[in-house]
Amino acid sequence: MEDEVDRLVAAWRRERPDLDVEPLEVLSRVSRLARHLDRARRIAFSEHELEPWEFDVLTALRRAGTPYQLSPGQLLTQTLVTSGTMTNRIDRLAKKGLVERLPDPSDRRGVLVRLTAEGRDRGDSALAGLLAQERAILAELSPLQRGELASLLRQLTAPFDNIPT
Repeated sequence: MEDEVDRLVAAWRRERPDLDVEPLEVLSRVSRLARHLDRARRIAFSEHELEPWEFDVLTALRRAGTPYQLSPGQLLTQTLVTSGTMTNRIDRLAKKGLVERLPDPSDRRGVLVRLTAEGRDRGDSALAGLLAQERAILAELSPLQRGELASLLRQLTAPFDNIPT
């Protein structure tokens, strides 16, 4: 089965035989898959009236476990955004009633961000929709192939995830 990347690689090999274009065979496919996944995420989230960044914050809080709260700093670490961006996001989510700010009992100057019941329900529903979209994307692979692919991708992504900050 030939795909668009095969055609792209063949064209580059014809036009630039002096270059080793082999990385394109893997990374162009990863890039194209990321675009398809981004579309699937947007569809799943829009069905629940959420933006991708809203989903990211809500699910970071949900993964924290009961009582589904984190400090803004912990949210920064999990979502990889600046403190100014996170402040804006928390404000917008609080205005929608999806999170609430609470005083941090261990730091009089600090706050905690807690998921509301509505935020939990919307995040959970959006996650179920996202997983359905992702299952459809992976449907062509057997469970063994999915495991192998996950392992290979982990090898590529782990160095980026473990860079000291």
